[in-house]
Amino acid sequence: MANIAKIPIIDISGDGDQTQVAKELVEAAIEHGFVYIKNTGNDIAVDAINRAFEMSKRLFGAPLSEKQACTIQQNNRGWSAMNYETLDPANQRVGDFKEAFNFGEFVDNKAQQPIPPTIAADQPDISAFRDLCYNLSLKLNTLLGIGLGVNPPDFFTTAHHRARGPSGTILRFLRYPPRNALSQSPTDNDDVRAGAHSDYGSLTLLFRLRGQPGLEILLRDGKTWSPVPVVPPGTEHDPAPPILMNIGDLLAYWTNGLLRSTVHRVVFPSSTTAPDRGVQGERDEGTRYSIAYFCHPFGGAELGVVPSERVQGYRGGVAEGNPYAERRVLTADEHLRMRLKASYAQLYKDKE
Repeated sequence: MANIAKIPIIDISGDGDQTQVAKELVEAAIEHGFVYIKNTGNDIAVDAINRAFEMSKRLFGAPLSEKQACTIQQNNRGWSAMNYETLDPANQRVGDFKEAFNFGEFVDNKAQQPIPPTIAADQPDISAFRDLCYNLSLKLNTLLGIGLGVNPPDFFTTAHHRARGPSGTILRFLRYPPRNALSQSPTDNDDVRAGAHSDYGSLTLLFRLRGQPGLEILLRDGKTWSPVPVVPPGTEHDPAPPILMNIGDLLAYWTNGLLRSTVHRVVFPSSTTAPDRGVQGERDEGTRYSIAYFCHPFGGAELGVVPSERVQGYRGGVAEGNPYAERRVLTADEHLRMRLKASYAQLYKDKE
């Protein structure tokens, strides 16, 4: 078996002084870019997560015509078909071996985009789950501000308040079919389900199902890929796997690269070229489902270095470990458009 990523598990559920928790969260984000958030149910109940996965499976089981009628647009809302998105266009032979559905904002429990009739009745539940993720992301942004000594400490949090204006925030359902179910089967050397990339927003919340492996992160040496267990050691008896949080490009910009927007990918659970890849107990060969909440600030948020002595004294630079970060931009929306054009080349070509 491969050496699994040694990512810290942090419990943020306490109601008292959060200074120590904030410090631990920041140190993990600096070292790894990824952090396990212990899921006690205080922030997002296990039942809510299970319900979200049920809705995801029902959505992807909808008739193809329903999903095609909701095809993703340049606003990053809607359904993307198998091989339509290419997260690592410089190195991928074909697009990602996954399908996805992106939900933008909801108003009065109604999605502001086309929705497949199969899940139309689920809109209040999808909206409620999105709200739970939003509230947790605000809490995490607050802790990061405290841990970094940002002045004011709610700098990140206020940039993400919905009242500030529209944002690129997305709740994404994902489905990865098994290798033997693909019409265009990958070769032995083409074992990537989702190409290597960093995330476009400020932070991401990732929900996974037990026994469904595949996520890998690129270590600091820039060469070694390390699998990220769904159930890390010590959480085997928790009612749900911990929620995985990772830093995105915008927090890397804001902190001059001190917080790491770590490159990651999704691979097939086994490979003839890498038979030792994987995590003990996580060798499932079936369909893989995951849910990601991509948290973005309001679109006009400027991405200059934040007022923090620790950040301003850091000399690493945003390009460290992130191939996209050297391309500096002015606002959150400008960065998002840059990344989407690279991932959805055909979509943007068709519209030009």
